[in-house]
Amino acid sequence: MRVTVCRKEHFNAAHRLYNPAWTNEQNDNFFGKCNNPNYHGHNYELIVKLTGAVDPDTGYVYDMKKLSTLVQEEVIAKFDHKNLNLDTEEFAKLNPTAENIAVVIWNKLRPKIDASLELAVVLYETERNFVEYNG
Repeated sequence: MRVTVCRKEHFNAAHRLYNPAWTNEQNDNFFGKCNNPNYHGHNYELIVKLTGAVDPDTGYVYDMKKLSTLVQEEVIAKFDHKNLNLDTEEFAKLNPTAENIAVVIWNKLRPKIDASLELAVVLYETERNFVEYNG
């Protein structure tokens, strides 16, 4: 019996989508308003999913309090109310697209979660735009 458990969190962050190898005109044409040199922000919604067997002793796939603490420490504390381009090492040279943010979050969490559990990260940049990364 495999079950997926999910933890939902929120963080707010600013970013600018920009490729330094391109001209300003190329960046403007491709990224549009998201290339604003003064940055722009999002209220991100993050869902972390763990899939695995239910432990017969605890009835849990994973202790949700432990998952909450892990997400707070590894993601929220580092990205909430930050300018991702300027305030984080992860995006100093990596374009902070929703896709890249999801991959970075997955890579931060994966080593801290038992390998027997499948990990997926769903990141909502807006109510209508979201990505999912499964590793």
